[in-house]
Amino acid sequence: MNEKKPARPSMCIYPGSFDPITNGHMNLIERALNIFDNVIVAVANNPDKNPLFSVKERQELIRLSIANNPSVIVDSFEGLLVDYARKKGVHVVLRGMRAVSDFEYEFQMTFMNRKLDREIETIFMTTGLRWLFVNSNVIKSAVKAGACVRGLVPDVVADRLEQKINGNKTKE
Repeated sequence: MNEKKPARPSMCIYPGSFDPITNGHMNLIERALNIFDNVIVAVANNPDKNPLFSVKERQELIRLSIANNPSVIVDSFEGLLVDYARKKGVHVVLRGMRAVSDFEYEFQMTFMNRKLDREIETIFMTTGLRWLFVNSNVIKSAVKAGACVRGLVPDVVADRLEQKINGNKTKE
């Protein structure tokens, strides 16, 4: 019983596409800061996904959305998450889940990461109830169809989505 426990991890990596960041993502970042001193929000550079925003644009949107919170580090990575985690010296990965449909994919990724690096631990957090239906693809589709997404994404993101998707079109 007197065995010394390792210090709690002070940092986690929250990886994702964040194309764009939503209020659901923001909710997880805020809640992760109740557990960890720092959260690295790591934008995945996955060219197979054909993102709307470039990696640099996504990083900028995240920085603007978090209001330069010094506890949140915005970064990007390419390749395997476990390689990125090793490079950063971080052993905890945060993953968000909205619904049961997210579970199968996250389950597979967790075990693959554990196979590649036994020191990587994954923590799952469910998003706040009000954000269960919000994901980046739904947000982009809604804006393309002319919907207002304010309140579902940070205001700066809503503005950039409107500019990026609708350009200089005027509403009639």
